[in-house]
Amino acid sequence: MTWANKKTFLFASTAIALSIAASGAHAGAFAIREQSAYFQGTSFAGYGTSGETISAMYWNPASLIGAQQGWSMEAHGSLIIPNSEINGTLTGGAVGTSSIGSGDIGLDAFVPATYISYRPDDKWVFGVGINSPFGLTTKPNQNWAAQFYSRSSRVFSINVNPNVAYKINDMFAVAVGFQVQYLDVSLKSADATSGAGFPRSNEISGDGFGVGVTAGVTIKPIEGTEIGIGYRSGVGHDLSGQLFAGGTRAGINLGVVTPDMVNISAKQKITDKIRLLGTVEWTNWSRLKSPVATSSITGSTLTTLHFNYDDGWFFSVGGEYDYNDKLTFRAGLGYEISPIDEAIRSTRLPDNNRWWLSAGASYNFSKHIAFDLGFTHIITESTGINIDSSHQDFNAAFGTYKADVDSNVNILSASLRYKF
Repeated sequence: MTWANKKTFLFASTAIALSIAASGAHAGAFAIREQSAYFQGTSFAGYGTSGETISAMYWNPASLIGAQQGWSMEAHGSLIIPNSEINGTLTGGAVGTSSIGSGDIGLDAFVPATYISYRPDDKWVFGVGINSPFGLTTKPNQNWAAQFYSRSSRVFSINVNPNVAYKINDMFAVAVGFQVQYLDVSLKSADATSGAGFPRSNEISGDGFGVGVTAGVTIKPIEGTEIGIGYRSGVGHDLSGQLFAGGTRAGINLGVVTPDMVNISAKQKITDKIRLLGTVEWTNWSRLKSPVATSSITGSTLTTLHFNYDDGWFFSVGGEYDYNDKLTFRAGLGYEISPIDEAIRSTRLPDNNRWWLSAGASYNFSKHIAFDLGFTHIITESTGINIDSSHQDFNAAFGTYKADVDSNVNILSASLRYKF
């Protein structure tokens, strides 16, 4: 094995291992946006256009047309540091009144992503991305006031996404790809039938594989202007697992369909050193309605998970400035409209609209190696939870729960890009 091949093998093996080790975190319901340290610095403005990073293939596979001849490999990692506390009062139920707070329900998470591309000629580019597109980890204090509505929640995913892009001419490029996705879910809540004190947990859990597609186009109508349109399909999963409730255990099948996503990005050259960027993203969360868990033996309905989300939207603007040939600075501002509002907001995922404030930089060590760094601070709008008789989660035996949520998130991302 030549030295170049050894380096390729080592880089790819390490990057893939990091992806498999990914931990879950949520951003906009339980989607994970942190797939690129490069675009973290712009609040993901312009993330579907071609350029220095091939990580844009996650949102628009046609952006691969910007890859250089030969091989490109990138390893991205994001440290997500959330802080979220729920403080309220449970009243009117058979289990009694409680005002014990949740404590910090957010757990820190490391989310890696890996990208590899190969360009044999001027027309064709082949690429693959390994990501964790969906994730969630929340864990309140064990005996908090709303424990009968929720204890811990965990969603974990791994997605492998091969793509092929084709340059039609200097104006148009197109691409298609497919997804192979693994999804693992575990949701726990306290068992109201197990007595006072520290009741045992009920749990629904399952995992499985599904497949989907991706597609995209880039358009360069005039010199210095680029528009990218990307699509990621939903993935249908038939999760196999178990339901533990009331002290009994049963095998289940749980049908879940993840949302599909459409995005439009733009990049505009202002000068040789300055570029403006923008993104609009729509996520079809409304297709995630009320998955039903059925018995794996009889096929009868055992329980229903109520989501009934609205669709999600994300808007961002940003810019880049080339300080010199080696150093580039970037910044961006984003606004996310959550698919969750107070009518359906649960203690398990108290999500709301949020602002993204980001900055970042890239440094080119040589024509082969570059390093990216991005930072985001997320500010969530004032958030309340109101589980009463009109709420889809309400259970008269548990009572009414009203609370305020105080949350924010800091994200630090870094990546290493290697071309040869």
